[in-house]
Amino acid sequence: MGNDPLTALTRKLRDTVETRLAALTPPADHPPADLHGAMRHTLLAPAKRARAILAMLAAKDLGADAAAALSPACALEMVHAASLILDDLPAMDNATLRRGRPANHMLFGEATAILAAIGLLNRAFGVIAEDTALSAVSRVRLADILSRSVGSDGLVAGQEQDLKWSPALATRLDVELVHARKTAALFSAAAEMGAVVAGAGEADITLMRGFGMKLGLAFQILDDLLDATASRESAGKNVAQDGGRPSLVLSIGLEAARREAQIYLDEANSLIRATSGDGAALRRFAMVLIARLEHRIEPPREIREMRG
Repeated sequence: MGNDPLTALTRKLRDTVETRLAALTPPADHPPADLHGAMRHTLLAPAKRARAILAMLAAKDLGADAAAALSPACALEMVHAASLILDDLPAMDNATLRRGRPANHMLFGEATAILAAIGLLNRAFGVIAEDTALSAVSRVRLADILSRSVGSDGLVAGQEQDLKWSPALATRLDVELVHARKTAALFSAAAEMGAVVAGAGEADITLMRGFGMKLGLAFQILDDLLDATASRESAGKNVAQDGGRPSLVLSIGLEAARREAQIYLDEANSLIRATSGDGAALRRFAMVLIARLEHRIEPPREIREMRG
């Protein structure tokens, strides 16, 4: 992104989120120490904070101070961290590495990891409820948006479908539905929550929700490409985990999947242009987020050999 104003803004927002997350979570030595250590291990690991920044930029784009969306932004990061802990469990994806660190259960055990995820999920709603700078009406709506994004039509549904995937019976629409629930749900919630914080009208809230959904779908395709091509070290997590799982990469191939990601990104940009806000920062943020993932994707082996 270079040294342009958006780079400076996103760095500032990310630093603000990191500081606030550390303050919102009990210290690692606060009893029970293992539980709080486990919560902080995943929550405070180095991360892009894409969902938090998206919420804050959405609020800013529609006329609010970005900092007004800090609480819902942090709540989103807590929910995301909880989902990562659960996804990595042996009963789920059975992963050992996350964000360049040992998966939560590898250090703290499965039982404490599950409790840490529950602790983060519950804290997320408390963070929204206790922010009296937001109106009571806004807090109720924000909690409702977050609840729907997590629940049995959101993250939980996506993970259930992911675990019980039947490639032989699935259609491309089935793949998109899993991605919409498992990954794009939080992106959609982030943009929608930012709009609510800004006091936007229903038309803008709907457009922001759609923008986040399309961006999340593009992000998931690129994440699948990363899983298919990158090394464990460059990805910062276990790779080659998606065999037999819902993936456009498996369904239509690497290059076709990359083109689909661009289509979703173009659709996201069209939606953001239709809002009453300026949208420039959000469009640029979306493009940079996708570009950074693309940069980490290794080309197919035959192309690497030609380059060599």
